[in-house]
Amino acid sequence: MARHSVRGASLERRLSASGAQVFTTIVTPQEAFEGWFTLINRQSAGREQIRAYAQFQHCITLLMKLTILPFDGEAAEHFHRLQSERVRIGTMDLKIAAICLAHDATLLTRNLVDFEKVPGLRAENWLD
Repeated sequence: MARHSVRGASLERRLSASGAQVFTTIVTPQEAFEGWFTLINRQSAGREQIRAYAQFQHCITLLMKLTILPFDGEAAEHFHRLQSERVRIGTMDLKIAAICLAHDATLLTRNLVDFEKVPGLRAENWLD
């Protein structure tokens, strides 16, 4: 969570006040790690990678504090059903939606435009 931003502080207060359980999906670490690997690999090996590795390690530390929901059989069934219904959002977002549906969870996202296309998914924006 972005503790140093106004939005991050506001989100923390709202989560605390609501008593909501906080979790992420396995898709989030996948996307974050892919981004960090790309950044790290663009740098020359050695000193130029120090900052990127430090930021990547910080990302890992933050993710380790969260419950990570899996993309399991039930989520895969939701994913394939949504695909067959031709829900038109990105594959990774569709996986996130499927995981939330499998766990009967409300998705907190700023991307309501896409996630509102998913039938039965509860999605809310607590940042804006």
